[in-house]
Amino acid sequence: MKIGVLLSLWVLVLTVSQAQHLVFPSDISWTVEEGKTVSFPVRLNETVNGAKFSLEGNNTLGMVIDSLGNFTWTPSYDLVDRLSGQKEFPMIFHASLPDGKRVRQSATFIVKHINRPPVAEELPVFYVKQGVPNSYQINTVYVFDPDGDPIIAKARESLMPEGASISSLGLLTWTPSRTQFNALKNNPLTLEVVIQDQPAKLETVARITIKQTQLDLPPNIFLVPGDSLYTIRENEVLYLKIYVADPNGEESIDQVDFVSSEVAVPHSALKENSITQREFAWVPGYDYVDDVIQKKEVTFTFFVIDKSNNRAQRKIRVTVTDTENVELKDKVLSQKYTQSMASAFNLIELLDKTNERLEKLYNRARKGKKNRTILNASLGAMTGLSPLILQPDQSKTVSVVGGTSVLTLNSLEAGQVIGKNAQEYQNQIKTNRDLRNQLQLKGNYFARKYALKSNRRGSEFELDRDDLARLINSDAVASLKLPADPQQTPSGKDIRKTFPDYSEQ
Repeated sequence: MKIGVLLSLWVLVLTVSQAQHLVFPSDISWTVEEGKTVSFPVRLNETVNGAKFSLEGNNTLGMVIDSLGNFTWTPSYDLVDRLSGQKEFPMIFHASLPDGKRVRQSATFIVKHINRPPVAEELPVFYVKQGVPNSYQINTVYVFDPDGDPIIAKARESLMPEGASISSLGLLTWTPSRTQFNALKNNPLTLEVVIQDQPAKLETVARITIKQTQLDLPPNIFLVPGDSLYTIRENEVLYLKIYVADPNGEESIDQVDFVSSEVAVPHSALKENSITQREFAWVPGYDYVDDVIQKKEVTFTFFVIDKSNNRAQRKIRVTVTDTENVELKDKVLSQKYTQSMASAFNLIELLDKTNERLEKLYNRARKGKKNRTILNASLGAMTGLSPLILQPDQSKTVSVVGGTSVLTLNSLEAGQVIGKNAQEYQNQIKTNRDLRNQLQLKGNYFARKYALKSNRRGSEFELDRDDLARLINSDAVASLKLPADPQQTPSGKDIRKTFPDYSEQ
């Protein structure tokens, strides 16, 4: 007995070890960095001529794998932000074999954020007035960090004119003397400012050209991004950075605010970080646009006023489009997907139990038919001997023997009628097995096709779900007269035992 069990276990281990699966290089690192290329070959554990490799998923993020299994990917710099540090990106590798079989294996890349130095483009000219404070705010339209990191400005003291200073926020202030002002007429001054991101402290240099002017300049206001037309969805954030500057110094700034054509926009959407910097963040919400009109336009006017009542403003128009609540829809579709797979699982479990019961009834019917037939035939033969012992009339003897023969034949035919017909059980077993095979194939297809939640958003999902439901509620189920077993709610682990491609996304 022990030897038989050990032999069965050895055969099972051998069978599992010989199953086809994908093989990745042993030295591969699933942790990659933004901007760095990762490449490796994907192979089968046993070489199969004609096998073709591919990736599954609607968004492969630029990943490429050729039909031979050579994978290449260069993660873009915008995949992971600085605060997250790293992010997971699951994918499914797929191999199609010539015999129609498929091998699938999931893998998860961990992408690490890579910091880049700030960018400094050519800055506008700084025009100054003589004998009064002049200020110049370095505009983040021209100086910015590509990763969105906070940046600070530091002066190169050897190149700074006497009396000039620059704040960490990039505000340059200077009150030129008469001599300094006159020198600018023929020889404009170029300052170098070190722009440093935080907390990595990578640096770049921005250059500011200073020239003289006799104009009384109003304050300036800058929006980042600098577009005037925006189109957003109801669940999308309208986020703007607002910078203000005054040629006479930041102390001349009196008010920074906005007005909107939509009363529902709260003033709390505008937050003050400093006297020269604001942030505007507004999310319309899924109920903002009526389903009938589909879109709604809002006008915002951002303005700055200095203490001399000089005014500068920027106006933008925002179109908000009606948006489907994708998160809610994905949740509902996930429940439908799980319910369909659970129904298929429960029916297969019931069919397996029913098959065992029918096999027992079929075997019992076959044995019962044979025993009844032999017994009836034996009794009929014994009755035929009684006229030889007694002394009845000859005509009666013939009558009795004739009756015995008819009884024996009738007993042979009754073997098919008494109790349950074995052929009927055999037909039910065949119907049961056919239904289970169909349900297994269709369930595998449904579980694999809609394993990713993005695939469930298409119109085919409901059609395939109805097709699976028709099979679960087919006439064949009713004809089997299945027992009314209580329906259980299987776990995802239980469902995957029957349908390996099932996903709980």
